[in-house]
Amino acid sequence: MAKTKIHRTSVVSSAAQIADGVEIGPFCIIGKGVTIGKNTRLVSHVTVKESEIGDDCMIYPFSSIGLAPQDTKYHNEKTGVRIGSRNIIRESVTIHRASVKGTGFTDVGDNNFIMAYSHIAHDCKVGNSVIMANSTTLAGHVDVEDYAVIGGLVAIHQFTRIGTCSMIGGVSGVSQDVPPYTMASGNRAKLYGLNTTGLKRQGIDDASILELKRAYKILFRSKLTLKEAIEMVRTDVKQTKEIEHLIRFLEKSEKRGICR
Repeated sequence: MAKTKIHRTSVVSSAAQIADGVEIGPFCIIGKGVTIGKNTRLVSHVTVKESEIGDDCMIYPFSSIGLAPQDTKYHNEKTGVRIGSRNIIRESVTIHRASVKGTGFTDVGDNNFIMAYSHIAHDCKVGNSVIMANSTTLAGHVDVEDYAVIGGLVAIHQFTRIGTCSMIGGVSGVSQDVPPYTMASGNRAKLYGLNTTGLKRQGIDDASILELKRAYKILFRSKLTLKEAIEMVRTDVKQTKEIEHLIRFLEKSEKRGICR
C-alpha cells in the first residue's frame, strides 16, 4: 500500500476520509464530509468541502471543490459534489455543490480533462471523457454527456444539455441543447454539421456515420417541424444505436429547445 502524504501546512479535518496513496500538498484545506480515493493528488492550495473524489485524480493549485452554490435560494442545506476517478482538474477550477432543487449532488464522472479557470455550477451532470477547455463555464443544471468537447471561453446557459460526442467551438454562447454527434459554434450557437472526426475517434464505423449524415439533413436542414423530421428519420434511416440515442435526446429536449 502506498503511504498517504499530507504536507504540514495543510489543514485536514479529522472527519475526512483519506485513502491510501493520497498526496495533499502545501496549503490545502480539506473539510468534514470529504472522501478522497486512493492515489489522488492535490498539488497545493486546493480547497475541498462536502465532496467525494475518486481514485487517481490530479487536482492543481487554487482549485476549489464543494463550496456553496451561487444560488440566492441556498441556505446551507446538506448537498454535495461527487467526482469519479482519473480526472485531471487544472488550476483555479471551481466545482460547486448542489442546490436544493436537484438531486442533491453536482456530479462529474471519470476520465475528464477540466482545464484552467473552468466552472461547473450547482446541480450539473458531467459524464465521462469530457474535455472542457480553459475558462469553460457551465451554469446550473447543465447536463454534459460522454465524450463531449467544449472549447475555451464557452458559456452554457442553465438547464442546457450537451450531447455525446458533440463539439462546441471556442468563444460560443450556448443557450439551447446541442444534439449528440454534432458541431456547434457562435453566439448564439448554431449547428455546423456532424463531428465526423470525433465520431471516428470513438470507433464509430463509416456505415453508422453515413446514417447519421442522412438523419442530420432531415432533422436540421429540412423545413419539417422537429416532430415530423423525427418521424421521417424513424422510417427512412436505419435505426443504429447512434440514431436511437439521437432521437431520444431530441425527444427529451423540453426546457431550452434544440440548437438547429
